Amino acid sequence: MEDGKPVWAPHPTDGFQLGMIVDIGADTLTIEPLNQKGRTFLALISQVFPAEDDVNKHVDDNCSLMYLNEATLLNNVRVRYNKDHIYTYVANILIAVNPYYDIPKLYGPDSIKSYQGKSLGTLPPHVYAIADKAYRDMKVLKMSQSIIVSGESGAGKTENTKFVLRYLTTTYGSGQDIDERIVEANPLLEAFGNAKTVRNNNSSRFGKFVEIHFNLKNAVVGGFVSHYLLEKSRICMQSNDERNYHIFYRLCAGASEDIKKKLHLDSPDSFRYLNRGCTRYFASKDSDKQIMQNRKSPEHVKVGALKDPLLDDQGDFNRMCVAMKKIGLDDTEKLDLFRVVAGVLHLGNIDFEETGSSSGGCVLKNQSGQTLQYCADLLGLDQDDLRVSLTTRVMLTTAGGAKGTVIKVPLKVEQANNARDALAKAVYSRLFDHVVKRVNQCFPFETSSNFIGVLDIAGFEYFEHNSFEQFCINYCNEKLQQFFNERILKEEQELYQREGLGVNEVHYVDNQDCIDLVEAKLVGVLDILDEENRLPQPSDQHFALAVHSKHKDHFRLTVPRKSKLTIHRNLRDDEGFIIRHFAGAVCYETTRFVEKNNDALHMSLESLVCESKDRFVRELFENSNTTKDSKQKAGKLGFISVGNKFKTQLNLLLEKLRSTGSSFIRCVKPNLKMVSHQFEGALILSQLQCSGMVSVLDLMQGGFPSRAPFHELYNMYKQYMPDKLTRLNPRLFCKALFKALGLNDSDFKFGLTRVFFRPGKFAEFDQIMKSDPDHLAELLKKVNTWLLCSRWKKVQWCSLSVIKLRNKMSYRALACIKIQKTVRMWLCKRKHKPRIDGMVKVRNLKKHMERFNEVVNGLKEGKQEMAKQVQELAASIDALLAKIKATVMTWKEIDTEYQGLVKCSEQLLSSMQKKKQEEEESERLKHIEEEMEKERKGREKEEQRRKQEEEDRRLKAEIELKRKQEEEDRKKREEEEKVIQAELEIELALEREEQVQRATILEQERRDRELAMRIAQSEAELITEEGQLDAGLRRGPQVQATKAAAGVKKYDLSKWKYAELRDVINTSCDIDLLAACREEFHRRLKVYHAWKSKNKKRNDDGSDQRAPKSVTDYAEQNPAPMTAQHQEVAMNRQQRYFRIPFIRPADQYKDPHNKKKGWWYAHFDGPWIARQMELHPDKRPIVLVAG
Repeated sequence: MEDGKPVWAPHPTDGFQLGMIVDIGADTLTIEPLNQKGRTFLALISQVFPAEDDVNKHVDDNCSLMYLNEATLLNNVRVRYNKDHIYTYVANILIAVNPYYDIPKLYGPDSIKSYQGKSLGTLPPHVYAIADKAYRDMKVLKMSQSIIVSGESGAGKTENTKFVLRYLTTTYGSGQDIDERIVEANPLLEAFGNAKTVRNNNSSRFGKFVEIHFNLKNAVVGGFVSHYLLEKSRICMQSNDERNYHIFYRLCAGASEDIKKKLHLDSPDSFRYLNRGCTRYFASKDSDKQIMQNRKSPEHVKVGALKDPLLDDQGDFNRMCVAMKKIGLDDTEKLDLFRVVAGVLHLGNIDFEETGSSSGGCVLKNQSGQTLQYCADLLGLDQDDLRVSLTTRVMLTTAGGAKGTVIKVPLKVEQANNARDALAKAVYSRLFDHVVKRVNQCFPFETSSNFIGVLDIAGFEYFEHNSFEQFCINYCNEKLQQFFNERILKEEQELYQREGLGVNEVHYVDNQDCIDLVEAKLVGVLDILDEENRLPQPSDQHFALAVHSKHKDHFRLTVPRKSKLTIHRNLRDDEGFIIRHFAGAVCYETTRFVEKNNDALHMSLESLVCESKDRFVRELFENSNTTKDSKQKAGKLGFISVGNKFKTQLNLLLEKLRSTGSSFIRCVKPNLKMVSHQFEGALILSQLQCSGMVSVLDLMQGGFPSRAPFHELYNMYKQYMPDKLTRLNPRLFCKALFKALGLNDSDFKFGLTRVFFRPGKFAEFDQIMKSDPDHLAELLKKVNTWLLCSRWKKVQWCSLSVIKLRNKMSYRALACIKIQKTVRMWLCKRKHKPRIDGMVKVRNLKKHMERFNEVVNGLKEGKQEMAKQVQELAASIDALLAKIKATVMTWKEIDTEYQGLVKCSEQLLSSMQKKKQEEEESERLKHIEEEMEKERKGREKEEQRRKQEEEDRRLKAEIELKRKQEEEDRKKREEEEKVIQAELEIELALEREEQVQRATILEQERRDRELAMRIAQSEAELITEEGQLDAGLRRGPQVQATKAAAGVKKYDLSKWKYAELRDVINTSCDIDLLAACREEFHRRLKVYHAWKSKNKKRNDDGSDQRAPKSVTDYAEQNPAPMTAQHQEVAMNRQQRYFRIPFIRPADQYKDPHNKKKGWWYAHFDGPWIARQMELHPDKRPIVLVAG
């Protein structure tokens, strides 16, 4: 960390705040906020991050920041949001913050034109840029694309989806009516499928996957909408501040007087299915005046209209009617839709009361007679049949009497109410299916080459009361989060590994265990719920207990009493369960889980609507796949699992997503109040963490978000290449292309089969991937130029290589001559060497003849005879020399004659010695004696040498035996140490695994608490800290054991400041305290340097320092006060001073007169040396001070 640089530290509401490090604690850092000088707080080291040099600077792509961490990500989003830049990139993922107001010119026609065909990154971030990227990827890669729009309820998913559809149809439409129909279908779907919730005024209560299909010319030819999990419980019941589906209110507010009279409509408060929630209309000041007073509820008159810049019930009704006309719905079909909607409203107003008879049944209240008539007329049903079907249930007997006998079983009031609500849900859900079907019919297509799909599905939901709908929605989000992890993190890293890029691995939380908890066969929550539905008398309580019993020790599931909210702690174990999702823990109340999981009607109700006089209503149920199944179980409530149906749909959706390319838009909700220009940092940080953005930052720090296979690039350019370029292989062509564009080697990396691009290089990547013929021809021209330059360089290098080859050939010719000369010399030498050696030996023998002459001359008797023999021997030697020179003789022949001459010379010499023996007898005897004596001594010496060698061998054998024994002992010790080391490594691995598990649990608990805090801010009271509970209950055995171990320590230094540790190390005379302070001091420095290494700059020069400068400055300005004990010890210590002469050991003999004598001065503070000094005559003084 640079000196004096601020850091980001956690903040409960803002997410992070700027501060300075002033001290290093045991596991924490002491931070002084910049805006609150003098105040400090503690923060975990893992939650403190370095800040940018300019915290007010903002960038389009977070990957361009100096430090890539969650704090700088949040700050960049905050700065951009305050400047109305609501879109931000994280690599090629778009973060969209809901502004809650219309930003001028952000989505206009000019903006659409500006993004057409532009590379990602060349213009500011925008949802249009993602849409255009998906289109260009589909066009270039010939592969369908998906855009996944995700986020919490109220984050702006639906609006961003509409912008994507509008951009694609406007920019790449075929100019026909089909483009307008795709856009106009959205208001119709929103009217029937969207509603106001406490978190979002226009919340989609169903999921949809909108496919825009393109032909071979990449023009729009049609579309298709798939829908998932309509929230049917909302039809009959809403919370206080929530509304039913928009269509009910829009029909009441905007219908003409003729339609109102025909459908018997009134104000929303007059209908049971509307008056238990919010009955106010969405309206502006002008449109509120246009709504007639008799259509407004008392609540609307008293409080006023609901305000939203995008919603207006009366205006939206008129726009919906226009949209219906544009997509091909005539007035008759439009009236059919309104008639069924009104019929559902009137059906909800039918009330029941007990008959008072012994049968225990119920009848309609007198005041419900008119309502029953309205409902029957609107739905084309017989009034009496409807009354009977709502108050009785038809059963077929299977035993006792005649088989197949029909019995009508009267229903209680509660059962009749449930039957009425079930019919209303069935009618409305089938009406919604029909609306989606008609929408798909309005933009048909015969053939499709590829499509771009936009997924808009409800985000992660958590309310004060969560039921089956929230359970299914959150299960869906778990699956989508897993898909995100696989596509962005897991598959990305596996691809890097396969291509050999060497990118560091990024760890992320795998939520597969949570998905298995929900969907696993037999033991999954959905299968347990289905099994409960199949029982003769299913109950929600039995279902909840079964879930708890089968997942007793599951980390992701727990009982409600462990919730952070007091309202959930009041639930019994058989009334709900808590699931720890990737975004936090949610408590589900299992009441009506069993009922909501069954999508079937009683036979009597099913038969009633199937035999309706109204053709439209009859077709709604005839087209349903569930009719046939229900008829097979006449009189008995059939079972059609909503949960498993949704699971099947979801798996099909994910298969479709996995088969397409994908782009992600992460929508973020800036505040809970749904107002503009209010940024709640902690709320947004939680959403960014849950959406995986922090993990993406870690991956993109060293990753390559864009890539293209070599062969695809080559094939794209092949048809425009001249013949000389088509001979290049794809990899070489790509290399030439990048060099021609002037890309640096650090901007891209070659894998085995494709090329990868760094973050921020999307513009260059898209420039390469554009398939415009003029653009491709221009790029090929650059490639040709680069190839010419590179080939000219190759020609130059070839010329130099030829010159080098010529010089090498000359050198080798000279070398061959030298080799030839040497070989000839060797052959000649091998041929004549025996004769030369023989002549040398014979000539050496001839030299000895002079000695013979000297011996002859010294003889006194037989001198003449001996001289003659010597001459004969000399003549024989000369004759042999002449013979060797004249003829080619072998070594054996020469040696034979030579040995004969030697023998003659020896005989001659022995005869001469005999003659001279008598003359030198005395000298010779003496000489012999001396020789014998010398030989005897030599033998003795040899005997001693032999004994010594035997002794040495014996000692050597003993040493070798000892060495082998020691080697065996050493090997045994090494094996024992290896075993111990392996055991230690296993223990360390287990400890590391436990630490990771503890960290995961702590992270999950932190998210759970944040989630609970967010709910508690508006809906419930947060549970007080565990400090109010009994100490034995709030601490587990592991924590208590840790505390007990900590209590054994003599000194607890975890709360000591950095300055206090430093001063005690410098001044203390307590050995135990000094050792403990040193250990704690160095442990803190080690933790600090590990944190510093983790958060180092990208271009960090590696400069090192013991602690941040801010820590040392703070410690100097605020010295730790000395304790009373230390003051007392300091006062009682004796101060002593010494001066001692000494001489260095090296100078002891050089300077016998002690001229170089030095002095040692010492100051003792009690038993410790406080200061010492060495003085030397020829060196500088040395001063040492304690500490």
